Formats: sequence, structure tokens, C-alpha cells
Amino acid sequence: MIEGIIAAIVGAAIGVGGKVAYDKKVQTKGKETVEKLVARAERKASDIVLKAKDEALKIEQERRRELKKTENRLVERENSLDRKLDELDKRSERLRKQEDEVEELKSEIRGIRTRQQEKLEKIAGLKKKDAAEKLMKMTERDVKHDLINLVAKLQQEATDDAEERAQTILVETMERMASEVTAERTVTAVKLPDDDMKGRIIGKEGRNIQAMQRATGVDFLVDDTPGMVVLSSFDPIRRQVARLGLEMLMKDGRIHPGRIEEVFAKAEKQIDKETMRAGEDAAREAGVTGIPRDLLKLLGELKFRTSYGQNVLKHSTEMAQMAGMIADEIGADVRTAKIATLLHDVGKAVTHKVEGKHHHIGADLARKAGLSEAICHAIEAHHDDIEATTVEAIVVRICDAISAARPGARNISAENFAERMRDLENVATSFSGVGKAYAISAGREVRVIVTPEKVDDLSAIKLARDIATKIESTMQYPGTIKVNVIRETRAIEFAK
Repeated sequence: MIEGIIAAIVGAAIGVGGKVAYDKKVQTKGKETVEKLVARAERKASDIVLKAKDEALKIEQERRRELKKTENRLVERENSLDRKLDELDKRSERLRKQEDEVEELKSEIRGIRTRQQEKLEKIAGLKKKDAAEKLMKMTERDVKHDLINLVAKLQQEATDDAEERAQTILVETMERMASEVTAERTVTAVKLPDDDMKGRIIGKEGRNIQAMQRATGVDFLVDDTPGMVVLSSFDPIRRQVARLGLEMLMKDGRIHPGRIEEVFAKAEKQIDKETMRAGEDAAREAGVTGIPRDLLKLLGELKFRTSYGQNVLKHSTEMAQMAGMIADEIGADVRTAKIATLLHDVGKAVTHKVEGKHHHIGADLARKAGLSEAICHAIEAHHDDIEATTVEAIVVRICDAISAARPGARNISAENFAERMRDLENVATSFSGVGKAYAISAGREVRVIVTPEKVDDLSAIKLARDIATKIESTMQYPGTIKVNVIRETRAIEFAK
């Protein structure tokens, strides 16, 4: 038992001793390994440092080379600038010398000019101031003559171009516009089937005719004229109602006061429809839309109005079509021109009810209906008492003159024609310096003969313009009037 325990203790001691010896051996080997690793790391670090130093040296050398190159370039540029400055100094010096030479030449030229002027004054016997005045007068006379010729040439060229352009536009418009030359007149007389109808129209103790007059406001004139009853009223619509109602009564055959009121009420409604349809047809024919119905109805009433024998509605429709063509050619507002020309005489439909001129009334009606101011102005300015400030207003004036001036469009008496010719001559002779004046070519030209001692060439041009302006402002006429001022100087002598 004891031996076993001793043996165990000895074994344990031997194991501990062996382990201690083994640990010492391992520690020795680890120390040697660490030293080797440290030595190796030091060698590698030394190699890396050497390489970094080599790279830094190379970079430093490259940088020095670049700096050297930059320094050389700066030196070269500095040398170049120095050379240029030297050249500029030399050039400035040469310029100063040349300026001095120019000043010397100027002084010499002034001296020569002074000596020449003195010699010219001695030769001509005139001082410089006198010679300048004489030269100015000669120059003024020459310039005035050239100016007269230039003004006449420019006026002629402008007139030729303007007339040619205007003639082309107007002729093309009139060629494209095809309508009847003469217009239908308002009917103011009703034809009867027989003379017995007159008694039935008058009725017992005049009851029937009195009922007709009360219902229509039109005077029925029954006289000795065979087969005819004349209707008299300032209102053309009432005349049409009376005419239509009378024709319906004669066709029906029943003529008595009760029937008269019924028939004339029906005729009035029919005429209202007819006027509205006429206004709509006129607007459709002119190619315009957006006109208020009130104005369309008034426009349709112009179907029963005439002016100097010309039907006003046909005249307005014709004008609207021409206005569209002219406005399109000259670049004006086609819609404004068409509506303004179509409605330019709409005031005539109510002139028997409203005081004033028809163009002012028409413009007021258009404003109340909400039409644009451009249209209202063109309506109001189609006569001369209002200045036309827009192209469309002038187009309305032109179309009005064209439509009214066509042969046969209006009935103008010979007395009115002769009076217009006298007015043209009186306008021309009212100016100072005018000897005689003749209106020729049916009033299309006025020839004015002036006194040459009172009117020179330049004044003759101004006189022609003044006469034309006065004709424009004081007279009404279709188309244009040519003012031809003639100045003639004759020198007569006899050889004996």
C-alpha cells in the first residue's frame, strides 16, 4: 500500500519535471522565431524607406525640371515684351516726327491759301464776305430750281403710282361686282282691277277708307286717275303695309271696317317677317355674321327706301361686297369694312322718327347694339362732317362713292350738274393769283390759269394743293377731281 503511494508520488514528480523542461525548450525556440521575424520586418521596412526616398528624389528632380522650363519661358516672354516696348517707343517717335511735319504742311497751306485769297480779292474786286453772299444767292437760285423740279418729279411719280394702284384695285373690285345698274323703286300706287273698286274702298260715308287710314297711318288718295289709288306717307314700311293690306282686301272681296283691321294686322306681321328676311338675306349675301337682330330688321326696312331713285338695301349690299374686296387687297379688316358698309345707311330706316343726320343716327344705333367702335366710327364717318381716322372708314367712303357714281344708279338733274361745275370754278377762283378757272371732263378736272407775275413755280405747286384741299372740305362728289394749275410766261418783241 505504502509502496504504491510512493510510486505514485515519484511518478508525479517525474511528470512535473518533464513538463518544466519541455516548457523551457518551447520558450527558447519561440524567442528565436520572434527575433527572426523582427529582423526580417526591419529589413523590409528599410527597403520600403529606401524606395520611398528614391521616389521622392525622382519627383523632386521632375519638379525642378518643370520649374526650370517655366522660368525659361518667363524669361523669353520678358525679353519679347522688352523688344515690343522698344518698337513702340520707336514708332511713337516716328509718329511725333510725322505730326510735326503735318503741322508744318498745314501752316504752309494756310499761308498759300491766304495769299491766293488776297490775289483773288484783288482780281475780282470783292471782299470775302461779298463773294460769299453772291455765291450763296447763286446757290440758292440753283437749289430752288432743282427743288421745284424734284418736287414736281416726286409728286408725279407718287401720283402715277397711287393712281395706278388705286385704279387697279377699284377696277378689279368693280369687275368682280356684278349687280343691276338701276334699282327697283318703292311702290306708292296700287292698281285697281276696275273703277268700281274705288267706291268699295271708300265705303258708305267713307267708313272703309277712314278705317284703312286709322289702321295704317297712311293717306289713301282716291282721285279721278283711272284704275289707281295713291298711298301717301313718310314711313315706307307703313306704305308697304297699306299696299299689301289693300291688295289682300281686293283679292278677298270683303271690304268693311271689321275685316279691314284684321287684314291690315295680318299684313303688318307679314311685312315684319319680310323685312327680317330681307335683312338676313342681305347679311348672308354680304358674307357677314353676328349682326344683332334689331339691326337686321332695320336693315331689312331699307328694302322699301330709295335715295335719288337708288334702292338703299341693294346699294348697301353692293357696297359690302365691294368693301370686302378692297379691304382684302389693301390689308384692312375685312369683317369691319363689310359690316360698316352694310349698315352705313341703317339710320335712314328711322330718320322719319329720330332727329338728326342718318350717319349719326346709324352710329348711335350700332353703339347701342354693342358693335365695336371701329364699325361705329366707319358708319359715322362715311360723310365729310366727321374725319375718317381708320382705313376701314375710308373704305366705306370709297365704296359709297363708287356705288352712287355708277351710271344710272341715281337720278341727278342737269341743274344739279351745272351747279356742281359752277361750284368747282368758284372754289378755284377764290384764291389770290388765279386768273381763270374751267371745270371740264364732267367735273372730273379743274384747269386753273394763274397770273405769272403773282404766282411763281413753287407757289403754283402749293396753290394746286390748297385748291384740292378746299374742294375736299367744302364739296361732296364721287371719285376724284384733278386740279391742274397752269402758269405760262410769254415774252413778245417786234423787230423793226
